[in-house]
Amino acid sequence: MSGHIIRLVDLETTGMEPPAEVCELGYCDLTQQPDGTWRVGEPVSKHYGVASMPPEVRAVHWITAAEVAGLAPFDAAEVGAWDHCAAIGAHNAEFEERFLRVDGVMPMICTLKAAYRVWPQAPGHSNSVLRCWLEDEGLISLDHEKAMPPHRAGPDAYVSAHILKALFAAGATGREMIAWTREPKAFPTCPIGEHRGKPWADVDAGFLRWMINKPVEADLVWNARRELDRRAA
Repeated sequence: MSGHIIRLVDLETTGMEPPAEVCELGYCDLTQQPDGTWRVGEPVSKHYGVASMPPEVRAVHWITAAEVAGLAPFDAAEVGAWDHCAAIGAHNAEFEERFLRVDGVMPMICTLKAAYRVWPQAPGHSNSVLRCWLEDEGLISLDHEKAMPPHRAGPDAYVSAHILKALFAAGATGREMIAWTREPKAFPTCPIGEHRGKPWADVDAGFLRWMINKPVEADLVWNARRELDRRAA
């Protein structure tokens, strides 16, 4: 990394992609210390005004229209004030990138994509499952009050910062994680069909070719091609 601060970001929104709007932004800085270790900072969150708050998204983050009434809307230009950061991190960074629009402007680290590669044995790779598993494994220790409630921007960014700190401790480098973020998700096991849950090495070659030829999501096609290429080599 070329700097000493990585800003972990989380967004709560009114939908999965624009023109949906950001109703809450949270961040938590991971700062490199002189001895090379990393320190998790305090989580910060801010609300933004939105045109409407659909009930199906309110049921996830529980931010009401009344809470953000009269507030200024989110402006992605705010991210320009983060130029002191070496990179931005997020769990499933593809989602945040849709709203922050920092691709090509600032390096991004997806802690989800990195976790797939570093901890394929984890029972799950969502923010909350990784938090619980890493705690059980003794790999992170965090303030539970700051991490609650889940599905709110500040607490989720705080958890993501601890996940990234643990990824560094596991030996992953910033350069590696930035490169992984640019690639599709490297699923540890096959997530669909009759081979669901199997390691890729145990998935039938015919099924892998079926995945490539069918209109499944791009990440799955990439994983199938990767496994067939591994066997061919």
